[in-house]
Amino acid sequence: MSTKISLNVNGVVRTATVSSTDMPLLWVLRDVLGLTGTKYGCGIEVCGACTVLVDGQREHSCVFDVGSAIGKKIVTVEGLSTDAEGKKAQAAWVEHQVPQCGYCQPGMLTATVAAMKGGHHGKEISSEVNHLCVCGTYPRIKAAQQGL
Repeated sequence: MSTKISLNVNGVVRTATVSSTDMPLLWVLRDVLGLTGTKYGCGIEVCGACTVLVDGQREHSCVFDVGSAIGKKIVTVEGLSTDAEGKKAQAAWVEHQVPQCGYCQPGMLTATVAAMKGGHHGKEISSEVNHLCVCGTYPRIKAAQQGL
């Protein structure tokens, strides 16, 4: 049986039909709403590629059920360009040429913005965001975060 839900994603209320409200938010974002910026990495809250903001808090969307997101404001990497901290973090990523393959970067950017919104700056952000990057661009990630 399908359930129709409404989600506020990147400032737009969108309707989605899901098989269950226990479905991970990640799959609703990617497969139902077509917002493919958020990535699937490990599925067990380790890598951080799936990080989104839910009411300003970072969440691993691979294990965060969509039912818990109803009535909350969800921000994905696609929504960061309309946010002051998001624009600043994106500019730092470009300036320091952070991505290599780029797969983990949506989660890193989103987590960095969450840290900034939490009052963290510079080195504090680097210690707050402990995601995995297979390409190993950690020096460039940290350089970008240091200037925020």
